[in-house]
Amino acid sequence: MLRRLSIALVLLVAISNVDAAVYKIDSEHSNVSFGIRYLVSNTGGNFHVFSGNIVYDIEKPEEIQIQATIQAESIDTDNVKRDRHLKSDDFLNVEKYPIITFMSSNAELIDGVGSVGDLEEDILFVEGKFTMHGVSKTITLPVRFLGKGIHPHKKKEVVGFSAKTVVRRSDFGVNNWTDKAGVLSDDVEVRLTIQAVRISD
Repeated sequence: MLRRLSIALVLLVAISNVDAAVYKIDSEHSNVSFGIRYLVSNTGGNFHVFSGNIVYDIEKPEEIQIQATIQAESIDTDNVKRDRHLKSDDFLNVEKYPIITFMSSNAELIDGVGSVGDLEEDILFVEGKFTMHGVSKTITLPVRFLGKGIHPHKKKEVVGFSAKTVVRRSDFGVNNWTDKAGVLSDDVEVRLTIQAVRISD
């Protein structure tokens, strides 16, 4: 299924924008992390297994397309007992809902405070369908372009992006745990730092 989505994305680029390139997310040099309030402190974690493709044309950044998948089982908060609880049906229920996905639909470019044409100061508000715990909702990611270069070993073009947003776990049914004391926030801050390697010609 995911392979078909990736192939469809490449074909869509070939049809809609001949100047856009397809980049594959480099999970070894990217990070998907989150934080949530617990009592008066903050608990953080990461998802270690994720993949996806990004279609991007630096001349037409608002035409960006993103398809990404996270393996829910890969959640890691540096605490085995807590991770086991988060994977249970009290929270993510990874046996029933093994993947978390995002598929963009459109984007809007907002000029930043830097000079005109400075993409690293601009923000791309990328809207798309986010699916977690079997629930799909439209969210908007404020995406910053971090730059591009050439991979020193692969000799291929690489691009970087970052994004930070907040999702409410109750919106996706990730609130089965009876938190009578109200010690756990409903808001989860999600932080993304992505490097992607060009795979199209």
